[in-house]
Amino acid sequence: MNKLRLIPPLAFGLLLTSAANPPAPAGTPGAAQCPRGWSGSVQFTRKQISTISKSEPRLSGKGVQTSSSTTSYDYSARIRVRETPERRGYSTATANATSLLSFSESRSSTDQGMCSGERQPRTMSGSFTTQRETRATTPGVEANVSVTMSANGAYSIGISVPSLHSTNTGSSSSSYSGQCYPKKGGTTDVPVSYGRTDPVSFSTDGSHRVPLSNLDHLSGTYSKKYGNVTDTLVWDLRRCSTPLRFVDLKFEDMKFPLWEAWREVTPEMSTVDGNIVRLKAIVANDSDEDQSATLMFKDGDSRLTNLPEGHPDLLEEVSFNVPAGEEQTVEFLWDTSGYAWFDSRQARRFQKIKAEIWDNNKKIDEVTRNLRLAPRPLVLVHGYWADWSMWRSWPYMIRQTHGDWSAFAVGERPGNGRMDMGESATSLKPTKTIRQNAAELARYIRYAQEFSNAWHVDIVAHTMGGLVARQYIHQSMPIYPDGKPQVAHLMMLGTPNMGSPCADVMSAPLEAIGKPVEALREMRTSVVAQFNKQIFERKGVEFSALAGTLGIPRCYSLDFNDGFTPVPSALWTIADTAKMNILYDAMASGAVFSEFAMPRVAKGPGVRPRGIKLEGPKSGTP
Repeated sequence: MNKLRLIPPLAFGLLLTSAANPPAPAGTPGAAQCPRGWSGSVQFTRKQISTISKSEPRLSGKGVQTSSSTTSYDYSARIRVRETPERRGYSTATANATSLLSFSESRSSTDQGMCSGERQPRTMSGSFTTQRETRATTPGVEANVSVTMSANGAYSIGISVPSLHSTNTGSSSSSYSGQCYPKKGGTTDVPVSYGRTDPVSFSTDGSHRVPLSNLDHLSGTYSKKYGNVTDTLVWDLRRCSTPLRFVDLKFEDMKFPLWEAWREVTPEMSTVDGNIVRLKAIVANDSDEDQSATLMFKDGDSRLTNLPEGHPDLLEEVSFNVPAGEEQTVEFLWDTSGYAWFDSRQARRFQKIKAEIWDNNKKIDEVTRNLRLAPRPLVLVHGYWADWSMWRSWPYMIRQTHGDWSAFAVGERPGNGRMDMGESATSLKPTKTIRQNAAELARYIRYAQEFSNAWHVDIVAHTMGGLVARQYIHQSMPIYPDGKPQVAHLMMLGTPNMGSPCADVMSAPLEAIGKPVEALREMRTSVVAQFNKQIFERKGVEFSALAGTLGIPRCYSLDFNDGFTPVPSALWTIADTAKMNILYDAMASGAVFSEFAMPRVAKGPGVRPRGIKLEGPKSGTP
């Protein structure tokens, strides 16, 4: 515990203030002359962490003693500033403050010693751990906030928060091994004790400046770091303004695979196209009366071409009510499908979300935040006589198209799933069946989703890989509560959807001598005909097919082909099709990516199919 006390500014108090608010500097050209007090919010945080590790020999010279300790301090105070009811230029401030000071230490020692009656030394060891915590949570504590402003618009913000009631807990444990006489370890809890933290105060350095044309709105951020301590102050203060104002706008998505397991998407993070994002606008009512208004969530960077007229940028409109002197959280569940792209197929890495408060057809406040969006992961499924390496060039092309786009070639990390459709046309080794390969594909899709936190993916499948993907979609693919399938789009390259006459020619002799290759047999025209009768569900997945036409008629078929799959078999009954003058072994080329796959994935929200509209809580207290 001594180490805890020695950590320099571990103040457990909070820095909150209520103070008189000076009027605008008199005589300043263009300056607002508002004599009223400030209203708004101030957020103060203090973070500190220190770690000490050391290792040294035992006094006996036959062993080592190691120790590691970590001390962390996390303090937060959210201060609400309100003008006094008399409106004579004064304000009051209350703070919700929390602090956590934690200390953990682990020590271990080993030594060599002789026990009576033994001829060889033995290793003796002991391990010890200590944990201490001091927590403080105080809602509604009176605080102080001061605003000092000079005639040229330079100003400083200062806060102070009184000490908080704290609770101290802890435990110690030990374990031993190798002693001549067994020594028993155990765990001991430290009796709970109570105390008070130190008060906290902090102020900016006076370098912030407000335009002289608007002296009644102060907002900004100030951080100061000294040693391993970082203090940060964020403020938004107004006077003579409307009663309602934004406190914050936050984003949350769900942690795959747990639906409703919401997590905050911070500015350093990203979410994935197709994920459901919860927009949370926190609105404060600084008046002494209940206030009602309308909140509009908008696309702040709209280049859409296929949305309704009137409000082409409107995502949702919500009516809400905020009790006097309180805050309210207004929520909207937003389907992000297509928002990683513009309708022009340009990459959109950041989505600007704008929230606006409207009252009596007048906009009274707005806030804009950026949300980073990555495209849906692209799962690459190889076909017969190939493996994951056929897609080696695709990750680079994908990254060049959109910096946050990721590709997952099935089998590249075999621990997450590995298909087997034969090593080469001359290999007679056993292969997996379509059903078995579909199970491997399911594992790899799950891996891609967990790695990317993506609820939806796209698939590009080569030749027989398309039959594997169809088997998976029909048999195993889930539909999520947002009404959208797990796989948004399946793009098949030269897939023998009606079988291949060449598979008939090549497989028949092997079957006749009792050495069938399953991957080849399952592409026979008769076998695929039976496959199509059993595997037909698409579950809302978009299907697209590419046929190669460079091959001349062969294998007793009069149709042009890609060297293995006839054009009619590749196109089958699929509505969205394309043809290219290539063979099947060139279908992982850059031309196929840029001319066939990419245009079908890079669809903006104006053309992307939507899921069902989810009904979530529109508002609630934070």
